[in-house]
Amino acid sequence: MKVEIWSDVVCPFCYLGKKKFENALAQFEYKDQVEVIWHSFQLDPNSHYQPGVTITDYLVEHKGYGVEDVKEMNSELKDRGAAVGLTFNFEKALPANTFDAHRVIHLAGINQLQNEAEERLFKAYFTEGQNIEDKETLAKIANEIGLSTNDVADLLAGDRFTDEVKRDIHDSKSLGIKGVPFFLIDEKFSVSGAQESNYFLRALTKAWVEEV
Repeated sequence: MKVEIWSDVVCPFCYLGKKKFENALAQFEYKDQVEVIWHSFQLDPNSHYQPGVTITDYLVEHKGYGVEDVKEMNSELKDRGAAVGLTFNFEKALPANTFDAHRVIHLAGINQLQNEAEERLFKAYFTEGQNIEDKETLAKIANEIGLSTNDVADLLAGDRFTDEVKRDIHDSKSLGIKGVPFFLIDEKFSVSGAQESNYFLRALTKAWVEEV
């Protein structure tokens, strides 16, 4: 069975959804027969790192939220993250463009390290406050999960996997995906958002029963 996930590594709901899906998958009887494929999505293709700009600044200026609304939303997300073992340090998060990060994830994919890349980038952004638009930071993260230094250097110096990232984004539009995370199970069943683990488990079970 194949599960495709569209996600952006600056999306807190994607980080939550990843964790809750993994908790469900761990309980799924046929988990060893499930292939998980991550696809690129950009919440804001025009976003770029700017020194001194916080996530609160970004949401107020570009999304129209009030400062108090952002604080309340982030507080709620912190609690939701803590409940499943995730640490959201929104005060450290640095708004950044994720296109190159998605190219790194594609490189990780051909090395069977895609899930590791997603997890490490989420943690770098939300917990550690790293600038994931910075090429040196991306190279360090990629090396940490076991990717070749030369492969990463070549990737970041060129345009490898640019077409693949664009294709993922195009496919998301073709599927009518307007928000992430978005999970597509065997191209038949879809789950949108950071649902609870039991919801994901029911979806996996239903898809499996229909396949067999």
